[in-house]
Amino acid sequence: MIRKTDLEHMFRKPGPIMQNQAVPQYAQPQQIQQQAALRAEEAKREKMRRLAMTPTDKNVPDGVEEVAIGDGVARYKQLREVERTLDATMMRKKLEISDASLARARRHGTMRIWISNTAENQPWQTGGMDADAFDFDSDNNATYKVKIQGKLIDDGTDIGLADEDEEGKDPDAMEEDGAEPKEKEKASAAKPKMFSQYFTSITVDFDRAKSLQPDNFTQIEWKRPEGVNPNPKEANFSELEFQRKGDENINITVNLQRHHQPERYRLSKPLAELLDTDEEDRAGVMMGIWEYARSHHLQQEDDERKLTCDAKLKTLFNSDTFYFPQLPQLVKPHLTALPPVQLNYTIRVDKDYIAPSEESGVPASRPTVYDVQVALDDPLQPLVHDLLRPKNSVETLQHIHNIDDQLVLLMGAISQSKAKHAFFTSMSKDPVTFVKRWLSSQKRDLEVLLGEASRGGGEDASGEEWKRGGPESVWGSETARESVALWLARQNIKSH
Repeated sequence: MIRKTDLEHMFRKPGPIMQNQAVPQYAQPQQIQQQAALRAEEAKREKMRRLAMTPTDKNVPDGVEEVAIGDGVARYKQLREVERTLDATMMRKKLEISDASLARARRHGTMRIWISNTAENQPWQTGGMDADAFDFDSDNNATYKVKIQGKLIDDGTDIGLADEDEEGKDPDAMEEDGAEPKEKEKASAAKPKMFSQYFTSITVDFDRAKSLQPDNFTQIEWKRPEGVNPNPKEANFSELEFQRKGDENINITVNLQRHHQPERYRLSKPLAELLDTDEEDRAGVMMGIWEYARSHHLQQEDDERKLTCDAKLKTLFNSDTFYFPQLPQLVKPHLTALPPVQLNYTIRVDKDYIAPSEESGVPASRPTVYDVQVALDDPLQPLVHDLLRPKNSVETLQHIHNIDDQLVLLMGAISQSKAKHAFFTSMSKDPVTFVKRWLSSQKRDLEVLLGEASRGGGEDASGEEWKRGGPESVWGSETARESVALWLARQNIKSH
């Protein structure tokens, strides 16, 4: 038997359809960044547009010398000619100095490096145990200390390890003789560069697996501190020391990444064959390719910036032509970092090295000596920098820019005064003809504003409706307001 409730359930009307409620959308960080980038780009375009509209003409308007009193215009033109000649001469001299500094041979010096080590708490030092016996004691405190020293020497001059100077001293330490701080600064400025200043990084790699190392260290690394004012103790030192646990001899490799200013790169094989060198900085690569293109007449006549690739350049860039401004991106894949200088050394903790017998005549912890070629600073570089970029160059350029702006405004005022002078001079010679011509010109402007000049049919600005004023006249119409607003917008004048 079917109950009433079952029938109601079977034939029940469908309920109301639930509408999807609007979920508030929040801007994602990526969208916020894109909007900020769009706003910045729009502001940049607006700034460039305003700069493009800024007047820059500093020349005297034509015809001013005919109405000016005295020889001021002629003298101003002479000054402008002297300015152009001086600018061209200074630019040519700067380019010559830059080319000469790039073409000048780089100086190199010999860096002598001593690597030695000492040892403490070794089995043969503490208990007389055989050095070749295995130590089962987990509390083994055997350690060794490695010292890496470096000093720049003159070619052909042998400097012993004992000939140390004040480079190894703490630059922040006080002198015992009570020297004044200013005197110390002058003395330190005259000192040569320290060992660390010739390298950007120093790494020591251990020839042993990490699990076999007592302290789980397989590499020691030092990098030149970055920043405007690095810590002198971290950036400038004449020797590097490190201490580790160990009671066995172990081989290490000292990697020295040399410092070059500007940075030098290892060239790819095709680029090295083109420039006949394996190493070069970025400016040298650009100059070498430019000289090669000029010597082989690869510049196109219609556009000197466009170069035609011969067989060598086509192999290098895989293209038939390229523009010289694209060269930095084209040579980038052919430049790689220079490999470090590798020095192999064996850390010895045996008695024959740490404490040899007197009969052998061998000194204790005898160092291993290496000679490494490093780049030296060009002594003329500070002078070239001072010539190309003087200390007060920014203030001087800003002062010249302000004077140029004043000259532009002054030339604009002179141009307006010249126009006024021509207006009143023409009116004084023949007032009747001038007024008629002026009224005709104004009438034509009115016709252009309201479109009457292009309609045809004899309409012009001579009717009575042009003479009446008030909101019901031609001047109060929507057409007149739109035309005047458009004309003012074209003149870059805001209507009020």
